[in-house]
Amino acid sequence: MRPAGAGRLLPPLFCKKGRHRMDYKIGVIPGDGIGPEIVNEACKVLDAVCGKYGHHFEYTKLLLGGASIDACGEPLTEETIALAKGCDAVLMGSIGGDAKTSPWYQLPPSRRPEAGLLGIRKALNLFANLRPAYLYEELRAACPLREDISAVGFDMLIMRELTGGLYFGERRTEVKDGVRTATDTLTYNEDEIRRIAKRAFDIAMKRRKKVCSVDKANVLDSSRLWRQVTEEVAKDYPEVELSHMYVDNCAMQLVMNPAQFDVILTENMFGDILSDEASMVTGSIGMLSSASLNETKFGLYEPSHGSAPDIAGQDKANPIATILSAAMMLRYSLDLDREADAVEAAVRRVLKEGYRTADILSEGCTLTGTAQMGTLIAERL
Repeated sequence: MRPAGAGRLLPPLFCKKGRHRMDYKIGVIPGDGIGPEIVNEACKVLDAVCGKYGHHFEYTKLLLGGASIDACGEPLTEETIALAKGCDAVLMGSIGGDAKTSPWYQLPPSRRPEAGLLGIRKALNLFANLRPAYLYEELRAACPLREDISAVGFDMLIMRELTGGLYFGERRTEVKDGVRTATDTLTYNEDEIRRIAKRAFDIAMKRRKKVCSVDKANVLDSSRLWRQVTEEVAKDYPEVELSHMYVDNCAMQLVMNPAQFDVILTENMFGDILSDEASMVTGSIGMLSSASLNETKFGLYEPSHGSAPDIAGQDKANPIATILSAAMMLRYSLDLDREADAVEAAVRRVLKEGYRTADILSEGCTLTGTAQMGTLIAERL
């Protein structure tokens, strides 16, 4: 029996008679702001996958972030962690609200929505964050880069370490000699670096076999260790070309020549910044998926963008990033590569047909709302 308050268990999806089916348990975190809307459209597409390929997806609603604060008084509960661990994967919307107006941000930092996200990553040991940045041919006009750069296109994946570094180090604020002083500690050990590096090289082997490790080894001891361990791991992957780049140079190169990158490997804070930069050069952060994986097949899948509370409930949000996150879930956690390919192809087809949400709208295209975009993609399956 599920614990009380675990969230509604959505009705089972029964597949076509006579077809082989596989059963999966999917945790669903609707989240805050536009989260419930975009997650609904991703589940709509997953339902279409189930109907076409003969699978059975059982969804369990989980609370996290602001929604959890409202219901339980805290951004992450032990109940949510336990339920998530019982799933094959978790699909999540967006977490957080307007920091200026939401009462959630009157709470101490440890009880705000984002603390729940950091907490579940730690509790589920989600140390590897994958953020693809791909420029669709149909969206090149929305790319903010010069036309000669966007015409070449790019297809990169940022592999960000997610459970170590500055965000999880010791921190304190104190008064020293009458002056308020804040301290944040950036710590990595070689085991943390080695496991994320191995993930990056493994994925590079399935792509163009290039890894660019990004650090600040000219200044930071943590970066010098990062570079040393990455070079040790590289010896086990002779087919993969390894290069190193300082983070400030990488930030420049992402807007000067993004096509040079295949897999970018980097630590937590650098990855947080660079992945957002990479997302914007695609034309819209609403297009970019992400996956956070542990050492098993389990992963948490979410769009790269925020909760956009200013457009919540208005049928304006772009659900494609969440739908593509669901495709990543099919591929990395459920080993359903054919189904993932089909979802990605359906997205490309809808874009080719000229349908656009407001954030990616260009002249001659058809303005589409959140719900209609999800329906169109599901129908193209």
